[in-house]
Amino acid sequence: MPDPAHLEYLLACVALRDRAAFRQLYDACAPPLLGVALRLLRRRDLAEDVLQDAFTGIWLRAESYRPQASRPMTWMTAVVRNRALDLLRAEASRPTEALEEEDEGAASADERPTPLGLLERAADALHLRRCIDQIEGPQRQCLALACYHGLSHAELASHLGAPVGSVKAWLRRGLERLRRCMEPLS
Repeated sequence: MPDPAHLEYLLACVALRDRAAFRQLYDACAPPLLGVALRLLRRRDLAEDVLQDAFTGIWLRAESYRPQASRPMTWMTAVVRNRALDLLRAEASRPTEALEEEDEGAASADERPTPLGLLERAADALHLRRCIDQIEGPQRQCLALACYHGLSHAELASHLGAPVGSVKAWLRRGLERLRRCMEPLS
């Protein structure tokens, strides 16, 4: 994994529109981020599209990265993961081909989120971030690796050097804490 301090520096340079820093950031981070997209999408062509879209977003929003909130790789992984999940949701909600031919343009205007919807999503994301920040130690690490990197129980156990049973317990406890914290939003 690339050095987090160096990645923070590169992101700061990218926020200032430094193309050389962006190239270095891409070269250092594209392979693991492509792996995240591949795990979620299971198709290389889609994963490559998501990666390109994610790096476009990183270029445009590098100034929004906050080192005190997350590590650079975690932030960029979240960008890739969110783009991949958006693509999966779009694919799942796509009408059948026959319906598509009948009314190609009508759905596109209705799919755009409203300003209120965007505000609600941002508030939910902020609340989720606060809830995750309250979880510490192995529970938080397991949640991050499982959610952002798509690791299985066995992969988590191998990565953390812990028994699978412990990993399952950490995940279960972390998810329970997250659920309790998020309940006020439900």
